[in-house]
Amino acid sequence: MIDAVDHAAVKQPERPRLLRVLGPGLITGASDDDPSGIATYSQAGAQFGFGLTWVMLFSWPLMCAIQEISARIGRVTGRGIAGNLKRHYPGGMVYAVVLLVVSANVINLGADLGAMAAALKLLIGGPALLYVALFGLVSVLLEVFSRYSRYVSVLKWLTLSLFAYVGVAFVVQIPWPTVARSLVMPSVTFNADYLTAIVALLGTTISPYLFFWQAEEEVEEVRERVDAKPLLRAPDQAPAEFRRIRIDTYVGMAISNAVALFIILTTAATLHAHGVSDIQTSAQAAEALRPIAGPLAFFVFALGIIGTGLLALPVLAGSSAYALGETFGWHVGLARKPRRAKAFYGAIAVATLIGAALNFSPIDPIKALFWSAVINGIVAVPIMALMMHMSSRRAVMGSFKLHPGLKVVGWLATLVMTAAAVGLLATWGR
Repeated sequence: MIDAVDHAAVKQPERPRLLRVLGPGLITGASDDDPSGIATYSQAGAQFGFGLTWVMLFSWPLMCAIQEISARIGRVTGRGIAGNLKRHYPGGMVYAVVLLVVSANVINLGADLGAMAAALKLLIGGPALLYVALFGLVSVLLEVFSRYSRYVSVLKWLTLSLFAYVGVAFVVQIPWPTVARSLVMPSVTFNADYLTAIVALLGTTISPYLFFWQAEEEVEEVRERVDAKPLLRAPDQAPAEFRRIRIDTYVGMAISNAVALFIILTTAATLHAHGVSDIQTSAQAAEALRPIAGPLAFFVFALGIIGTGLLALPVLAGSSAYALGETFGWHVGLARKPRRAKAFYGAIAVATLIGAALNFSPIDPIKALFWSAVINGIVAVPIMALMMHMSSRRAVMGSFKLHPGLKVVGWLATLVMTAAAVGLLATWGR
């Protein structure tokens, strides 16, 4: 739902500086490297060494395409993914998709909170459950009571925490010629463990919550800027906006995959090289690094878990609230005052609370994270197919339907995720 928003808008220059261009795409890409993702990348490096590094190169153009399409949907229509689904598709389908996305997000929230707490406990000691509660509380307070433009600036600066993993990679000894060969001439094996790891990496890098978040942040940008309108109503803004979206998205996804690659390289050169092949959490990866790579690598790796978690929590909770809000017709948006979007901010708080509560329950967080990955991997397929259908329809996008190049890569990404979901089901339980 779109209506007036309380804000003191600042007119952007026609040719904004790079820091201004980088926004929704940068934050979306950075949030993809959350503590749960770090655990997945660490396991891939520990188990297969450099054997899966090629997946990061392969998935980058697919991520760029589907995230650019998400952003275009939001910027053109002035509505997010859920809002457009509700407007153009049967209600039962929309409710089912949103329920699955929110369920996966909440489980992911719980896993990330637990990983952040475990990392802080490794660094300073103390009660992990108390840290779970504190991280959850801080995230909710910032998301609810911070002004949107200031909050986005904080999230941008938090993306710098990702470079902790680049730094760790240069602390350890990495055989770069071997890495280069594995990137361009991978040795692919067709066994259940290898295929499951590929599915896990694809499901981690291409996740539904990222689609919802980036589309909604484009809508927020429209609301926050007095000179901006949905492109359906202001087609003259399209060339500059599409150029900004493309730069923002491609840079954001490049940073995301580069960081994931460096995590795989670090764990491959240390843990795998020393026979450590079973890593289930990001904190466990940090602890395993200490005796092998030294205290500095351990410290930076653990600190990075906390930084990336602080970035990912609001994206997970926020994307859930956006999806629910647009589905049920609430006032939504981080640019709104809390009193004008009570249900939206309430959903953020409740999602974070339930995620935190999972850490106090007897539920196994590793199994919960597995189920989250299963749900994300499966639900990504119909969402991507619906997005491709929406973005190719004049009834939705007007004259801004996808051009052939982006359409081809978008459908390729959808087919790859379909194959990944089928592969996940085929290797399940083996």
